[in-house]
Amino acid sequence: MFNVGEFVVFGTDGVCMVENVGALEMEGVAKDKQYYTLTPVGKKGSNRIFAPVDGKRVVMRKVLTVEEARDFVESLDDIGRLKIPDERKREDTYKAVLQSCDHIKITELIKEMYARRSERAAVGKKLPSVDERYFTAAENSLYSELGLSLNMEKDEIRSFMEKSAAR
Repeated sequence: MFNVGEFVVFGTDGVCMVENVGALEMEGVAKDKQYYTLTPVGKKGSNRIFAPVDGKRVVMRKVLTVEEARDFVESLDDIGRLKIPDERKREDTYKAVLQSCDHIKITELIKEMYARRSERAAVGKKLPSVDERYFTAAENSLYSELGLSLNMEKDEIRSFMEKSAAR
């Protein structure tokens, strides 16, 4: 169970702060069921999220500690590109990676996108909009978590990733 004030990674919404834990004061909602009230971090205009405490459909985990984040950044060069088993189901693969909340898999996705962007730019093309959308979501999720853990700006984190992806 998570506590009020803790930061968590919640599904595709990325880093959120636990604002409240308890029953919801809304009509039509069972009063005996416990919910997390989550506030997305770094997303202007985002609404609060209400997630059942006993919910299992959406992955929720604690944000990486400072030590875990440092170890992770040091291991960036060892992380490869995401393998896409079926190009026709590329979007499904992207979605599954983001929903997993697995920072390693999300890094693989980001590295894959850097490589795809470079390959397409070499022939005068841009990334397809679906790739751009998932690339942005993956960057926001990972960079906001690392930024919070390491007390760094997203641009600094992006710089690490770009250097690692280029190798």
